[in-house]
Amino acid sequence: MSAPTRTVVTREAPAALAVRTKGWLAAHKWLILRRTSQLAALGLFLSGPLVGVWVMKGTLASSRLLDTIPFTDPLVFVQSLATGHGLAATAWIGAALLVALYAVVGGRAFCSWVCPVNVLTDGAQRARVRLGVKANLPMSRSLRWWVLGAVVVVSALTGVVAWEAVNPVTLLHRELVFGVVFAGSLAWTLVLGIVLFDVFVANRGWCGHLCPMGATYGLIGRLSLTRVSARNRAACDNCLACYHVCPEPQMLAPVLKGDAGGSPVILDGACTNCGRCMDVCHRDVFAFTHRFDRSTTADRAAEPSAHASQGSV
Repeated sequence: MSAPTRTVVTREAPAALAVRTKGWLAAHKWLILRRTSQLAALGLFLSGPLVGVWVMKGTLASSRLLDTIPFTDPLVFVQSLATGHGLAATAWIGAALLVALYAVVGGRAFCSWVCPVNVLTDGAQRARVRLGVKANLPMSRSLRWWVLGAVVVVSALTGVVAWEAVNPVTLLHRELVFGVVFAGSLAWTLVLGIVLFDVFVANRGWCGHLCPMGATYGLIGRLSLTRVSARNRAACDNCLACYHVCPEPQMLAPVLKGDAGGSPVILDGACTNCGRCMDVCHRDVFAFTHRFDRSTTADRAAEPSAHASQGSV
């Protein structure tokens, strides 16, 4: 059998071929679901200020569901431990609940399905492509681990949860839920800086290289259950559309171009489970599965033949 014909997809429109092949809705399904999830998450917090019904009270740093079930951001929890101050039982429970949740759905699913800054950094990436910006400051992916370590060390030295004073995610979320949105606020100043940095300095610089929250959820994601699998990788025609849209494209080559007997499942904790690779792939190479599913489409296709051979003996 001959190898699939290579299809070249332009960087300006990586989803164009998928739209022609599958239709617009199928080529944007997971993106639409992500935006819906992000708006719904914000809506849970806004229900109190807007209609007086507090579904979620607080911010993404610390909150309560129906004023009963606590949630504590894991990075806030780690910083609080580093300060040496005693933590209430609700903080321990809240952190454990979030760790358990993201251990199932995928650690960095927070980044692509909940985080409000993600909407803006995704927009920055699209603006970068449309403007044809080529400049890209080389940064190691490991830099985020150094930033995470620095955040914990500073909290330990100062005795305060230091990062939350400048955390753009928490500040933006607090601004949207409780504050009056105005251009001169610290939250919007930081977010504007992130967007400009991503557009003109480093491609996906903030989320992919610097954000300590993303690094924290990435640690949880290393053991998470829900995974993306290139289980139909035999159909890949090297169009590179997935590389253009993936926020962590370094993860794709091992599962697409690795050993034939290697696992097709992306086990790297950096994966955000955003689903964009599924959207833009016109050959449906990728699918959501669990970390223990190492099968491929070729394996499934061979099963009936194997059973038939056994029956003919």
